[in-house]
Amino acid sequence: MISEISLSKWRKSNMTTSVKVDPFTLEIVKDSLLAAGDEMFVALARTSMSPIIYEVLDYASGLTDAQGNLLTQGNGVTGFIGMLTFMVKETLKKYPGDKLKPGDVIIINDPYNGGGSHLSDVGLVMPIYYEGELIAFSANKAHWTEVGGKDPGSFTNDAVDIFQEGLQFNCIKLYDEDRLNEGIVEIIRSNVRFPDLSLGDMWAQVAALRTGDRRLKELCDKHGKETILAAVNYLLDHGETISRQEIKKLPKGVFEAEDYIDTDGIGNGPFKIKVKVTITDDEFICDFRGSHPQVPGPMNCSYTGLMSAVRVIFLAMTNPEQDVNDGVFRPLKVIVDKKSIMSAERPVPVSNYFETLLGSLDLVWKALAPHLPNRLTAGHHLSVCSVTLSGNHQDTEEPFLIVEPSVGGWGGAMGQDGASGQFCVADGETYNVPIEVAETRYGVLLDEYSLRQDGNGAGAGEYIGGKGVIRAYRALSDGQSATVTYGRNKFYPWGMNKGHEGSPNEFYIHKANGEVDGPYGVYPRYKLQKNDVVRLMTGTGGGYGSPLKRSAAQVAKDVKNGYFTIEEAKEHFLVEVNPETFDYIELSGRLS
Repeated sequence: MISEISLSKWRKSNMTTSVKVDPFTLEIVKDSLLAAGDEMFVALARTSMSPIIYEVLDYASGLTDAQGNLLTQGNGVTGFIGMLTFMVKETLKKYPGDKLKPGDVIIINDPYNGGGSHLSDVGLVMPIYYEGELIAFSANKAHWTEVGGKDPGSFTNDAVDIFQEGLQFNCIKLYDEDRLNEGIVEIIRSNVRFPDLSLGDMWAQVAALRTGDRRLKELCDKHGKETILAAVNYLLDHGETISRQEIKKLPKGVFEAEDYIDTDGIGNGPFKIKVKVTITDDEFICDFRGSHPQVPGPMNCSYTGLMSAVRVIFLAMTNPEQDVNDGVFRPLKVIVDKKSIMSAERPVPVSNYFETLLGSLDLVWKALAPHLPNRLTAGHHLSVCSVTLSGNHQDTEEPFLIVEPSVGGWGGAMGQDGASGQFCVADGETYNVPIEVAETRYGVLLDEYSLRQDGNGAGAGEYIGGKGVIRAYRALSDGQSATVTYGRNKFYPWGMNKGHEGSPNEFYIHKANGEVDGPYGVYPRYKLQKNDVVRLMTGTGGGYGSPLKRSAAQVAKDVKNGYFTIEEAKEHFLVEVNPETFDYIELSGRLS
């Protein structure tokens, strides 16, 4: 299966105006569109009901042109880059011609046809009309706390088909010319465990769509429709120009990598995945053919998800400062076998698609990192490290549900240590639920939230890998249940240029009776009783360069800061550190 945007076809379909606009007006309109995208983003966060949205920022919002080409996207989940585009294009496919009307709002979470992720990420799409003409779309995608399914939180890690994972909205009208479809609302209310949260988030998404609609119409009023359409074409063409300039700076040739997905969640695996990256002066081609076929458990990723993954790493390698729009990705081509683990088709489960999305992204990263050390680090903890924890609050006996990703360590790079306690690349600019919020709203205490000390030299290098974290939840009531999906548990973050590999993502259960169970990577519905502790431990990133080249003075500081033990300093860095004064002695064998 090949996805390739035909430049000539695109230009033909987009040449709606021959108006010439001065460069100052073009820049003003471009920045106004970006501002509208940012305002949509803020509007959704400030009106949502769920911490996974207003605290974690697990969502994306933006504007596309009338053909579904992305114009602007607010910050948030990096892995959603491209998904808004495919949502809109699926909407155009299902509602061609006059089947779309002003006031329509379409709801879509179909992972295989336009959604690209899992059922928990619910998208809304709104056509924007001006003077009777369809000129753009407002779109967003947000992780609902609940969409039903067999487990609390919906994205379970042992589903065997899509029907166990929650409600499916296959690109249907939530609003038909401003008339709300009350039937859809009642279906949601009756099938999710926390209807106030899910419906509250849906209304917040509608409010954000209308913000984009209003701002774009104001731009048309101010500058004229033809000027806005000309600016849109300019924006997309400019994105393409920048990308093609940057591709010329990349190393040319064929670059390959392979790795593994740990498990499908139900006992199968590991699964081999591979990529061949071909870079020319004009194209950036990622060929994933030969990767493992789709699997019985919910680690499958759809083709749309794969496209979004490749877009993320392509942007990181070419121009991470570039404003994101579909023009940027015109030189990009993705090839993959049908029904592979990264191009799954109905009805296989996809709840934990993000592990394969990240694995696919990481393959391209791994293949090019040795050739782009100024842009790409050694391997990082990679996994979303998702946690859902449910039960009844110890004081109110009301049900609660924690849904959140976890932070971990990034790899070292040429000239700098890796960052500690950061989200994986696909999570982007997201956050933890603050401890104060978690302890107030949920039936848990946070016993510990600290940087992880591995004790085995993980991430050692001239530039060390960033540290993972330990986050420990203590259950305050009986009968709680934890579903944890920690990928990168069997295959560790890779080092570069003689740097050491990192450490695994894993978790333990410290029971109230003193027993310790674990370590685990993936576990569904682990039953917790009062005072049981879920101890979540994320991985340290890979190191860059030989540890023997790290400054001995810096190694002593690392020991003082608790990054490495005295024994690790001696074994891996050949530096002997005094535990009281932190003075040091360089042992023979170190590199100058």
